Amino acid sequence: MLKIMVIFGTRPEAIKLVPVIWEIEKHKDRIESFIVVTAQHREMLDQVLSTFDIIPDYDLNLMKSNQSLSDVTAGVIKGVEDLLIKIRPNLILVQGDTTTTFASSLAGFYQKIKIGHIEAGLRTNNKYKPFPEEINRRLTSHIADFHFAPTERAKNNLLREGIEGNKIFVTGNTVIDALRLTLEKIRESNFKPEGLKEVDFENKRIILVTAHRRESFGQGFRNICNALKEIAKNNPDIEVVYPVHLNPNVQKPVNEIIGNISNIFLLKPLDYESFVYLMHKSYLILTDSGGIQEEAPSLGKPVLVMRDVTERTEAIEAGTARLVGTAKDKIVREIQLLLDDRHEYEKMAKSVNPYGDGKASEKIIEILSGHLNE
Repeated sequence: MLKIMVIFGTRPEAIKLVPVIWEIEKHKDRIESFIVVTAQHREMLDQVLSTFDIIPDYDLNLMKSNQSLSDVTAGVIKGVEDLLIKIRPNLILVQGDTTTTFASSLAGFYQKIKIGHIEAGLRTNNKYKPFPEEINRRLTSHIADFHFAPTERAKNNLLREGIEGNKIFVTGNTVIDALRLTLEKIRESNFKPEGLKEVDFENKRIILVTAHRRESFGQGFRNICNALKEIAKNNPDIEVVYPVHLNPNVQKPVNEIIGNISNIFLLKPLDYESFVYLMHKSYLILTDSGGIQEEAPSLGKPVLVMRDVTERTEAIEAGTARLVGTAKDKIVREIQLLLDDRHEYEKMAKSVNPYGDGKASEKIIEILSGHLNE
């Protein structure tokens, strides 16, 4: 029987790995799974585990207040190493570009255990943007044995870096699998989130905001907040809904600048079901998140990306997303354009999502089953 260890530590990783975990469960007769969480993010990770009824086999519980990247990296390497020595899996599955992803891959390499990297090949080609994610994913690529690229562009990035073509598989992105499963669940249960009762979905156009990137801390975040303030005051027919990340570097400027504006709702981080419901009901989305750049186009929602560079260039080229950076005037101008110009809005809303058909998890497990049994 194959042993596969699935390791993750943050909310985005968890969301994208849920459908993979469920797919592995369909093959219990030949695959034994071990779910390991590092809890690099504790509360936001637990929300996803609860929503999808995922019970980890092992929880390293590494999160501490004011932890540095070195603390997380060292904690993950040692904690994962101990489990690898105990379990000796045939393969470790990691996702994306977190410190958990890179450090788990390194621990696996030290134990000579194969690594499967989901969402491989994303690049900005600027090692500090996003920080530390760009280097995490690059280093993981040069450790991994199986590379599950979401798009042809991601595959080509890997080929340019010398990764062998027979180790790269274009599967689409598992976040589309997670989104579709969640939308199904919402429709079947007629789900209405408790935390969104005050939002006027019927009479207002909703602008959903998420922002938490390290590279925006400081003036970048102040610019984002001041842009939201101006848009909210100039457009009384809209409501801005912003689930605010728990990081103090985000909380402080957000509460200080836009904490008392009547048509801006600052919320605690939402569980994934509630967040998908909110995306589905929104008019447009402002974000610095990677996953949302992939999810929103499946829902027909234009995305304005508040970053200077993005590794999701396919979304920009397809017209589903636009880079607006963190300069206040540009953010305001681009939001106002989509609020005022129906043609510009429709052009983005009707573009085709380049991130797959919702069957990435199925493809990944099928590929691994074939190769690991050889």
